[in-house]
Amino acid sequence: MEIDKLIEGADIVRLITVQRIKLLGHIQRMDQARPTGKILDWEPMGTRPVGRPRQRWQEDAMEDLKQLKVKNWKETAKDRRTWRDLAEKAKHHKELMK
Repeated sequence: MEIDKLIEGADIVRLITVQRIKLLGHIQRMDQARPTGKILDWEPMGTRPVGRPRQRWQEDAMEDLKQLKVKNWKETAKDRRTWRDLAEKAKHHKELMK
């Protein structure tokens, strides 16, 4: 019941998707010298374990941006107002319902 009050009846999947998009923009605007900014562009070395690869949050965010038809997300994220408008658009986008 507490979660329902916090999200005010909104769809939890859509809410998480919007928050993930907002976080991605926030991290992209950070100074790249900060650890969080470095990790965004970091590619791990070595091999992954056998089996189905685990889905990373950044891959989920990239899929969300693809469904929103965002081409150059790194440049778009630099403009806070445009990115905020994109997140608002994601709240009402029908394709983001998985």
